[in-house]
Amino acid sequence: MTLFDRRLVADPVAAYARLREASAVHRTSTPDGQPVWVITRYAEARAALADARFSLDKANAKVEGDYQSSMPPELDAHLLNMDPPDHTRVRRLVAKAFTPQHIKSLADGIRATAAGLLAAGQGVRMDVMETLAVPLPMHVICELLGIPERDRHDFRTWTDTLLSPAPDAAAASRTAMRQMHQFLAAVIRDKRRHPADDLLSMLTHARDEREALTEQELLSLAFLMLFAGYDNAVHLIGNTVLALLLHPRLMDDVRQGTLPLRAVVEETLRWNPPFPLGVRRFALEDVPVGGTVVPAGGRVWISIASANRDERRFPSPDTFDPNRLPVHLAFGHGFHHCLGAPLARLEAEIAVTTLLGRFPELELAVPADELPWLPSFHKRGLRSLPVRTRSRTEPDAPVGI
Repeated sequence: MTLFDRRLVADPVAAYARLREASAVHRTSTPDGQPVWVITRYAEARAALADARFSLDKANAKVEGDYQSSMPPELDAHLLNMDPPDHTRVRRLVAKAFTPQHIKSLADGIRATAAGLLAAGQGVRMDVMETLAVPLPMHVICELLGIPERDRHDFRTWTDTLLSPAPDAAAASRTAMRQMHQFLAAVIRDKRRHPADDLLSMLTHARDEREALTEQELLSLAFLMLFAGYDNAVHLIGNTVLALLLHPRLMDDVRQGTLPLRAVVEETLRWNPPFPLGVRRFALEDVPVGGTVVPAGGRVWISIASANRDERRFPSPDTFDPNRLPVHLAFGHGFHHCLGAPLARLEAEIAVTTLLGRFPELELAVPADELPWLPSFHKRGLRSLPVRTRSRTEPDAPVGI
């Protein structure tokens, strides 16, 4: 089995278990024949995430190919394609918007948005993804960046295209990236004319007044924050709600206040992470990993989803247990640890809290094995999450479709 096998997309838990059992590292190839090494066990994955011998800068690659074709240069100078010292310089600028104090200040606005989205829902059947999980992160990241509502495009279509496993994905991805580039360039031009109290205005000022960024880095950062800040939060919310629907006793514990929702979110990140593969890396030299040598220039993918279920680190790893210590790798490890992790956690906690508060009864409207998952090994998320509900405003309403 390879990373691109349909069986892995259909049942990643079982597929990764077989890979883990066989070896810590697997050599496979992309659909266009380029070699790639996949790390599947926890200890090796954690070490690799913090190993400076694995570079994010694809200038260090010794492989070519069109699979998931690289982004245009205008969007390519971002944190996921940088090593120190450039990574340190750029991350320091963006980090100002993700301090604990600033993230905490967003909570009231996120609560109000979540409540408004759920109040707009009608009937006793609802799609959690469409009603809450998709629009909430879109609103939050656009507010943070300072993108007016009138200018917000269909980022979900773009992100799904960029992460598609389809054989013709490269061409469609290039089209989506061109559209995003044109849109973001227009937004930044507007920030130059009309600066405001938002992250894009701050970064534009850093570019124009202090020359702390290049124009390419400015556009690339805007792209990355929209892409990563939106998509991962969408599926963290959806996967957390699903985990509770599959474990109704735990949902009751959350409602009664005997189980902190934060613990549920952390266990979801371990048990069903929205981004199951770490950012690809390239070996700067021959690097031994788990008995296998990754050659200099070799492309490496670290399977977060597999490492998070490694029996060597987690007892009964397939069991959803919020009482575990939060030692998962869902947001990475080391100096590339996800900068937006606190915001994603906050969005998930507020979204699920608001959902449970509005609907005292909540259950799946279809069998769990009929839920439509996105056909991608790059992310783990639902296309839709249909539920049956009963609102607090309708205490006597029967539950049904």
